[in-house]
Amino acid sequence: MFTLTRDDGYLLSTDPARIDLGLVHHWLCTDAYWALGRDRETVARAFAGSVPFGVYRPGDGRQVAVARVVTDHATFAWLCDVYVDPGERGRGLGTWLAGAVRDHLAELGVRRILLATADAHAVYAKVGFAPMTDPHRWMQLDQRNQPVSPVTGKEPGDLPALTVET
Repeated sequence: MFTLTRDDGYLLSTDPARIDLGLVHHWLCTDAYWALGRDRETVARAFAGSVPFGVYRPGDGRQVAVARVVTDHATFAWLCDVYVDPGERGRGLGTWLAGAVRDHLAELGVRRILLATADAHAVYAKVGFAPMTDPHRWMQLDQRNQPVSPVTGKEPGDLPALTVET
């Protein structure tokens, strides 16, 4: 587990038990353009399979920001679901959070971190993120507009029956 305290008392922690999943779900499904309408179960599964970074206010310990990192802990990470409570914005928490993620992953040896943003390029640029120099090398499979089963990733009946030999 990783923790870091800022000079003004804000605390950052990767302790999954500290994440206020109800609050995070509310932020993402109501105010984050990339996750509007995302259901609570999906948020819970996403955080369960990721490294969560929570930021907590000095004094009352209330969670005021979040990010999650999908990583192999060795070579690659994807920084996503970065959100700062609107009442706490303007204090540099987003930049501090992104920098802490970068530094923590560097300690693990991770040298490539990707993220996607529509409106916070300047925040991430402050801690070293830059547009990809060769975007033609990267590809994606984007099926966000297609209904899928959370268990199989396909609509029921789309997959052939599996045979397992033992």
